[in-house]
Amino acid sequence: MMERSRQALGFLLICLLICLRLVSAFRRPPPGRVIQTAFEKSRSHPQQVHVSAAGRDQMRVSWITGSLHSLSLVEYGKAPGQYEASATGEATSYLYFSYRSGKIHHVKIGPLEPGTVYYYRCGGIDDEFSFKTPPATLPVELAIVGDLGQTEWTASTLAHIGKSSYDMLLLPGDLSYADSQQPLWDSFGRFVQPYASRRPWMVTEGNHETETIPILYPDPFVSYNSRWRMPHEESGSASNLYYSFDTAGGAVHVIMLGSYTDFDSGSPQYEWLAADLAKVDRRITPWLFVLLHAPWYNTNAAHQGEGESMRQAMESLLYGARVDAVFAGHVHAYERFTRIYNNKADPCGPAYVTIGDGGNREGLALEFDQNHKSASLSLLREASFGHGELRVANATHARWTWHRNDDAYSTVRDEVWLTSLGDGACGVGRAARIGGASAKLEL
Repeated sequence: MMERSRQALGFLLICLLICLRLVSAFRRPPPGRVIQTAFEKSRSHPQQVHVSAAGRDQMRVSWITGSLHSLSLVEYGKAPGQYEASATGEATSYLYFSYRSGKIHHVKIGPLEPGTVYYYRCGGIDDEFSFKTPPATLPVELAIVGDLGQTEWTASTLAHIGKSSYDMLLLPGDLSYADSQQPLWDSFGRFVQPYASRRPWMVTEGNHETETIPILYPDPFVSYNSRWRMPHEESGSASNLYYSFDTAGGAVHVIMLGSYTDFDSGSPQYEWLAADLAKVDRRITPWLFVLLHAPWYNTNAAHQGEGESMRQAMESLLYGARVDAVFAGHVHAYERFTRIYNNKADPCGPAYVTIGDGGNREGLALEFDQNHKSASLSLLREASFGHGELRVANATHARWTWHRNDDAYSTVRDEVWLTSLGDGACGVGRAARIGGASAKLEL
């Protein structure tokens, strides 16, 4: 009798373990269906509305109208329907073969109060939108997602982000996946409007934004630059493809680099980056982050070595400035590395994260090279759709989480606390002492 009881108990335990394994197993999702959005209002109505930071206390409101006679005007205030201020801006359009864009409006508004909800309308039309400005001080929460696209998985990712308390969204390249099909740019703008009109979206370009055709259409980034105007002039950059901005009252400095424009020593981007980093006072700005598209460190089989030339050109600048973390896209998977400099673990180097898993139409990059030379530096890697959240809690600590899209739920799959390199333990600047320096590890 006792023996039968033990056998029954053992059988139940085995069944329980099998059930737990089935519950916890995660099947890699296939690519999602592309979602194309339509616009059913009049040509004078604003569409594709999005906002971005444009200086210390200003925001840029961008939108498109089908009518070329619509005003580049934004009226705004702190209560619904009560617009205490207004501003006018500029408009542009572009021609891509037989496609002619609508009128693309860009209007800077401000000065604005931090941590405040503003209600606004565009072009004098009654459709009302609202956004919240980032806080004046820490903490601040940054949602980070790359290679977004406009698929069913993109919709899931954005829905998960929308449920969080993020203050700003950062996107390291590959937005619409229009790939020269210009109506998909319009569809993408409408697709993200419910989110991008409510919080500032800060983006940089990826390879899918290039849209050149040899001889026939040699100019790159025409659609991207026309539609997604970023604060490059406000940060002293001559190009919309790379720029920087502050948030949380200057406690966080974010640099958006361009993987697909010149970056070699002596190039305009290189010289701008060196000058921008030199302006950062880590006593005032304890956190320094960089975003770019093609990852410098990558053990996935996809896009191997595509960021290597840029790494060789610029890595020493980032290391000398004690950049805290570098976020990249391009590879359609998630991977987090330890702090690195020049292919070796280094407590004074940035942590590297690949987050190119927003929901693109091409699907996931499933294969990682277990024998890659950087495999020992890679702490977690998984081919799943998702997004990241970076909560900068105070001047010394920030919490990074990666949220995997698991059906209707956003599952926290990775979590780590980062410690700022701005505390002086590693030294700051190009002349920082490397040998013998000690730093607090985030892992």
